[in-house]
Parts: sequence; C-alpha cells; structure tokens
Amino acid sequence: MENNKKYYTEDEILDELIGEVGTERRDKFEAKLKKEVDEYLIGEAIKEVRKKQGLTQEELGERMGVKKSFVSKMENGHGIAYSTIMRAFKALGVPSASLDLGSFGRVALW
Repeated sequence: MENNKKYYTEDEILDELIGEVGTERRDKFEAKLKKEVDEYLIGEAIKEVRKKQGLTQEELGERMGVKKSFVSKMENGHGIAYSTIMRAFKALGVPSASLDLGSFGRVALW
C-alpha cells in the first residue's frame, strides 16, 4: 500500500490561510500572536511567583487592591498592561525587573 499523503509545514499552512510573510495580514497575525504569547508567559511568571510564596489568588488580589477574578484573568494572560505587571510584581515583593531588548540591551522596568 502506497502512502499518498501530502504533509504541510506550519509556514505553508499559514501562507495559504493568512498570507505570506511580509504581507500586511500576516504581519498583523504574527504581531497579535507574539503579544498573546508574551502575555501568557507574563501571567505564568506571576502565577509561579505567587505559588512559590504560598499565596492564593485572593491574597494577591488583596495586596494589589483587585478582586480574585482579576488575578485569575491576569495569570491566564488577559488584561496584562505594563501597570498591571508592575502592580503584581511589586505586590509579590519582586524588587526590580528588566526587559531584554536584544541587541539594544536591557531596560529597567522599576
């Protein structure tokens, strides 16, 4: 029996469905995807620090002055604004943070 299946790479599928790299639609898609992944990773970092400190979402929310539901959304990568990140990490007692800008160096966030 012969295998006549054609396999596609992720880029081939994205080229077909979203557009080729460099097109406006693809660039918007890639930017949105990167933003969502970044927000998810920040939420995971907040959750990890909170759990290491033995805090509940409700306790972190009290420290931040927000409800537990807001902390839950934040840890799931929703509602992640710079001010939110700052409030969360400060409430967790993280003394400082920096942003890695690659070849441009690092920038202190607070």
